[in-house]
Amino acid sequence: MNQKLNSILLIDDDEPTNFLHQLVINKSNCVEDCIVMSSAQEALNYLSIENSPNLILLDINMPAMNGWEFLEAFRELNISKKDEIIIIMLTTSFNPDEEEKSKLFKEVQDFKRKPLTNIMLKEIIEKYFNK
Repeated sequence: MNQKLNSILLIDDDEPTNFLHQLVINKSNCVEDCIVMSSAQEALNYLSIENSPNLILLDINMPAMNGWEFLEAFRELNISKKDEIIIIMLTTSFNPDEEEKSKLFKEVQDFKRKPLTNIMLKEIIEKYFNK
């Protein structure tokens, strides 16, 4: 992995999942900072104060505001470098409709199944960041 990202933002309400994913990300040594938000609203607040992670790993099924609602709100954010942020849906869902729905959002580059693995993370970085 020849490129190190500035930051990855994990958005997931499940603490054990966040712990595991953060471990994978930190062990990969591919990012300076891994930020974990346990709610979509918390993530929007974070992003609205001019934080632009390189990569967002977004869960779909969360209480209060789900991943789809986050994407709708994200579209409305007025932040610099928004078009440079890569968003990957990372979910336990095996519903093909959700994968199809993700294609309706130009902001979403990919749809992956949990858990995040080191191989998956390397593939994401090679595909979207090693230009």
